[in-house]
Amino acid sequence: MGIQIAPSMLSADFANLEAEAARVAGADWLHVDVMDNHFVPNLTIGVPVVEALAKVARQPIDAHLMIEEPDRWAPAYVEAGARSVTFHVEAARAPVRLAREIRAQGARASMALRPATPIEPYEDLLPELHMVLLMTVEPGFGGQAFLDVCLPKIRRTRELLDKQGGDIWLQVDGGISAVTIDRSGGAGGGVFVAGSAVFGADDPDAMVARLRERAEAHRPG
Repeated sequence: MGIQIAPSMLSADFANLEAEAARVAGADWLHVDVMDNHFVPNLTIGVPVVEALAKVARQPIDAHLMIEEPDRWAPAYVEAGARSVTFHVEAARAPVRLAREIRAQGARASMALRPATPIEPYEDLLPELHMVLLMTVEPGFGGQAFLDVCLPKIRRTRELLDKQGGDIWLQVDGGISAVTIDRSGGAGGGVFVAGSAVFGADDPDAMVARLRERAEAHRPG
């Protein structure tokens, strides 16, 4: 799998999401952060906005659910048109059942971990997943600085995924820029979420291409 870039719509203009999606035409995914002001201290968007965006965007929707009760709400995001749905393992009551339900509905199932949540206790869950998302900032707000303390966890997760075989993607989300993507890509990341670095650029689509190029240049092996 080649490097993939998923611009975070959290940093886009919420009043013009269709136009903002068009500004990153070269992106592989549109990353949509769903926050409920309970699991994280912020409130963003929900099912109706994801459904509207999925109807007009050319890129597939990657929905990141930073919410309580993902077991209850995740299926609705698949129905709304998300092609990938990520739940936080810290919030899920039955992560294996939830991953299987997402997959059964035809979407990619992904598990997210906060910076301080270790990957090792969840090694046995990996075969149920299409992707693991590692947060490299505390979830809740865009524009935060990349936490270098997460780099060893990225490496360990990459090793576990390689051990499993198959094609489980490793996504890195938080503080990704043209500088930090070198380090996170070198540690083994393959899918990168970038918000302010992309939508704060003069040419967002050119930044998508630059991020992909830099990650490719620093990927292991």
